[in-house]
Amino acid sequence: MEDVPTSVLSAERCHLGEGPTYDATTDTAWWFDIRERRLFEHRFAEGRTVIHALPNKASALARIDDARQLILTENGLYVRDVATGRLELFAALEADNAATRSNDARVHPSGTFWLGTMGKRAEKGAGAIYALHRGRITRLYPDITIPNAICFSPAGDIGYFADTEINVLYRVPLDPSTGLPVGEHAALIRHEGVGGIDGAVVDADGLIWNARWGGGCIDVYDPAGRHLRSLRVPATQSSCPAFVGRDFSRVLVTSAWQDMDETQRAADPEHGKTFLLDAAARGRAEADVKLS
Repeated sequence: MEDVPTSVLSAERCHLGEGPTYDATTDTAWWFDIRERRLFEHRFAEGRTVIHALPNKASALARIDDARQLILTENGLYVRDVATGRLELFAALEADNAATRSNDARVHPSGTFWLGTMGKRAEKGAGAIYALHRGRITRLYPDITIPNAICFSPAGDIGYFADTEINVLYRVPLDPSTGLPVGEHAALIRHEGVGGIDGAVVDADGLIWNARWGGGCIDVYDPAGRHLRSLRVPATQSSCPAFVGRDFSRVLVTSAWQDMDETQRAADPEHGKTFLLDAAARGRAEADVKLS
């Protein structure tokens, strides 16, 4: 396990911290506490964090333009006005299924948005992975229990996703112009041992940075699935990374205290906090989502 300079970005404990992303145009990081229906906004220039209450459980955010964001929630996609926080429904997603909620998501370099859903109690096979492409939502992969690690190669020709329930990270060939599959997915990494494959992001060199839930670390893999390094995270239930900073060299990592009893929380004093790792990463910006 490798130690890099690490600080607490936000000491506010998240029940289920997830979905971090970074808007380079405003030097602002965003992430969610899914269970408590909260959206966090950290303005690096001001060094402060603002917490926005949400009407629904939400898990991921994509930038549309300077004024708007697209938020993935338990019943659909909403356009959020950045200045006012006003939400407007863009498209329903499993709104008729009260047993599921949204989970992991990420924007492909083409602007297509991959979205994951799962059972609120992690019911086996209750979730799926979808793609929002040219205004239409298409189901790509059904029967997913806990969708995670959705991320893409820099060229957009490879996609990755995982089902944390079985601890497998899949690789799938994509059309770089659309972000849609052009072949069958295949297992790339079968994680064994402590923890589970959670959120992930790909750097400018194509390396996969994956948060290990229950392992308190970020694992880095090359595109062939070879494990290169593990960076320690101060909370056991590390959940998702994002590259942040003007040069994308630092890694924001969310965490959670979900399913931890008082004894477990006491043994994991940094549980639920959000961290900043000075990892000297070669990160890259997230693409804006295209609605049409």
